Amino acid sequence: MAVRQDNKGWTHIDWELEGITPKMIDWWWCNMEKGFPLWHPIDHTDFYWHKKPTGNQALGKIHVAPQVWSDGTFIKPHIRWEDVATLSEDIREVIVYDHAVVAAGISMTGEHVKDDDPPVSYRIHQYEKTDFGVKGISSAIPIVPEPLEKGLVWAKHGSEEIGYFQDFLADLYRLWCVVKNPEINPYFSFKIVREGKSLRYADK
Repeated sequence: MAVRQDNKGWTHIDWELEGITPKMIDWWWCNMEKGFPLWHPIDHTDFYWHKKPTGNQALGKIHVAPQVWSDGTFIKPHIRWEDVATLSEDIREVIVYDHAVVAAGISMTGEHVKDDDPPVSYRIHQYEKTDFGVKGISSAIPIVPEPLEKGLVWAKHGSEEIGYFQDFLADLYRLWCVVKNPEINPYFSFKIVREGKSLRYADK
């Protein structure tokens, strides 16, 4: 993995995984409660859905993921899956691969949160199929500029999360394939369609 920061102060992680497919990662964003501690066994402390994906509905759903990062910071982020079509042009330009989930952080503390609160930051995970598995970019995009050091703290955590996919995601996905009820085992494709400078989800 490689970490880089651009002239906007945004932090990006370039990554590759063997034996993982875009479909597995798409499935994960709708079913994170099925293995959240596995995604980072050290930093992750809890997980629950405030608004849970069901069937093929994922956009607008909100999860809460209390966790402690390597610098000792405890956060209780409320994260909403956002429609890629609603992003500003400068953020859309970051997306170069053909799948992307837009995680809009609407609160980092969990205090006085409303479902329609505007984002305070974005995490965008984008990825596409390769001959060996999948390659991707994960990006931290604050709405208000932050010290570059804060992006690097996230990058350590984010790189480790992506790395743990290699250890568990293929097996977890295979196990849950036997559950056909979409209310229990939902799925939404985060595949992107490009129309000029606009983006939209193929399944929306």
